[in-house]
Amino acid sequence: MADRGASARSLPDDWPAHPDPILALNRMGSFDWDLDTGLFHMDAQAHEVFDVRPDEFDGRPESLGVRVPPGEGRRLDALVAQAIKDGSENYGTYFRLRCRDGTLRWTHTQGYIRRDDTGRPRRIVGIVRDATSELDELATRRDEAALDHARRRQTSVVQLATAALAHARTVQDVIDVLKDTHGLTHLGATSLVMGLVEAGRIRLVAEGPEGSFVPGTRVTRIDEPYPMGEVVRTLSPRFIESPEEFAAGYPVLWPHLTDLDITAAAYLPLIVQARPIGAMGLLYSDRRTFTAEDRNILLALGSSIAQSLQRAMFYEQEMDIAQGLQQAMLPRTIPSVPGADVAVRYRAATVGGSLGRDIGGDWYDLIPLPGGRVGAVIGDVQGHDTHAAAVMGQLRIVLRAYAAEGHTPATVMARASVFLHELDTDRFATCLYAEADLATGVVQAVRAGHIDPLVRDADGTCRRVPVPGGLPLGLSAEFGSLDYPVATLELDPGATLVLCTDGLVEQPGTDLDDGMRALAALVAAGPEDVRALADRFIEVAEDRGGDDDVALLLLRRRGLRTPRTGGRLQQHVAPGDPEALTGARHMIRAAVRTWGARDRADEIELVADELITNALMHTEGAAVVTLRVLTGAERRLRVEVEDSSSALPRRREAGEQGVSGRGLLLVDLLTDVWGVEARGGGKCVWCEFAVPGPSGD
Repeated sequence: MADRGASARSLPDDWPAHPDPILALNRMGSFDWDLDTGLFHMDAQAHEVFDVRPDEFDGRPESLGVRVPPGEGRRLDALVAQAIKDGSENYGTYFRLRCRDGTLRWTHTQGYIRRDDTGRPRRIVGIVRDATSELDELATRRDEAALDHARRRQTSVVQLATAALAHARTVQDVIDVLKDTHGLTHLGATSLVMGLVEAGRIRLVAEGPEGSFVPGTRVTRIDEPYPMGEVVRTLSPRFIESPEEFAAGYPVLWPHLTDLDITAAAYLPLIVQARPIGAMGLLYSDRRTFTAEDRNILLALGSSIAQSLQRAMFYEQEMDIAQGLQQAMLPRTIPSVPGADVAVRYRAATVGGSLGRDIGGDWYDLIPLPGGRVGAVIGDVQGHDTHAAAVMGQLRIVLRAYAAEGHTPATVMARASVFLHELDTDRFATCLYAEADLATGVVQAVRAGHIDPLVRDADGTCRRVPVPGGLPLGLSAEFGSLDYPVATLELDPGATLVLCTDGLVEQPGTDLDDGMRALAALVAAGPEDVRALADRFIEVAEDRGGDDDVALLLLRRRGLRTPRTGGRLQQHVAPGDPEALTGARHMIRAAVRTWGARDRADEIELVADELITNALMHTEGAAVVTLRVLTGAERRLRVEVEDSSSALPRRREAGEQGVSGRGLLLVDLLTDVWGVEARGGGKCVWCEFAVPGPSGD
């Protein structure tokens, strides 16, 4: 402390000040420092605080330097000088002094500055006390608070990591959670390594940070002298609390880690159902020990990681099986179709953004049919799992078989529904089947709970084509509603038929109609080439993400350079179904015009309508109407109406007032030739019309 120097002025009458007895009771010593003379008086309790005997102290403050370390003394002098300079009335601080036995003791002092009338400081009267126990208690509370904060932080990190791991679906998801900045790095780890057990070896699947990989450790045997192998062999964690312990325990590995300044490490076995599936290592550069609580937290974290890894591996195995199954069930190649450009695409769902691919039951198919026709199928089996993929594959096969057998689109759909209903499954499927005659452009579409198709015309405009729909496959058979209405539409040269699943249309929080309008706008603005347009759809689906897969089929009708022969169209007409009858008439009208029979259009439509009406009125079942073009010496258009009755039609005299009985007479007069054929348990009434080739072809 500074030497204020003696002064000729005599000490004040009340010097030294007498302390209040209560100070002594509280183990506080007092001092009186005369700034003019420099004398520093301490009472007996102050001598005890400074650990000096009265005969060892000469009343000079600098004599206390043997007890006050130089650094503390300079700090005290600066504190007092500043208080005097800025006019303060008091000051106070904690400082350390060295006791007789060499130990340091915390001390607290409080001084009161007395000034004369001019404001000049004359005396400092104050107290000193032993503050060791006080600061020890404060430090203990601070340490406990810090420990509690660290405990809460570690527990919070474990909880956050466990919550994030609960959403991890793949092994890479687990690794990403662990390497995330909000993950294990908050536990103070400098580096992370993790390996999985595979066929008696440990394959490294994660290491960090960048550049911390140890050569030769990508794949190691479990019996090699590495810590991950040891914890896998023993099923016990290994906590390393010094570089020396690390170097002694693992001399092969340690030289590669010296650049990381590792001071401690924790290696944890990843155990599921008493079986090790891997190991994880956390390396630290700022700790030397692991408390019992640290070890328990890390063990709990290791258990959570092991469970997540097990789930992820099971999921990936199932995904591999499902993806392989789905790839096997989808068509490997799409056949080339004369007169059409075709593009197909499939995109699996993305779940949770970057949390991996899902599997689904969406599918497409293209079925070549006789007479220049082609069947286009798009469908979606309920669910996203292996079972959905398996059901999808079976449905695709039976739809292809039914179509190839020559059944009408409505019959194909009805039989597929019965098939699905009879499978040992609770899944249903939506589907749209469109049978297109590429020579005429006539398309017959049947919809089972699926979304409507779109047609982009040659001028680039796009429209949604409403198709009357039935129940989804499986449900229609369960509820006995197998009558699927057939819609007939025309696909002009250059027009494109767009079939897709709802994963391309539906978005959370949006209406289906809005989605269809958005898709139509996308089609209209897209490229003309169907392959480029299909790629554009997939790009949009990728950008949007979503939890549903996408399948699509685009069919663009090309203009034919040479006349096509052998066209064939077919329509199923159920009793009491006026819409089906209207659809049949529409089909006949479109076919007659396209096949170049405009001059006989009215005759053909009238005869076909008469045959259909007779079949519906005089039998109890439905009628199947077939139109085909016959080529040879003379080009003919043939109309066939098939029913389930074996009773042959016969001519009747209608009489002058009769309202019926003229049908066959009309058929005989308007057709070039007609007849009746037996068909299984029923019959087919047919007629033919000579027609010229289409003009302009």
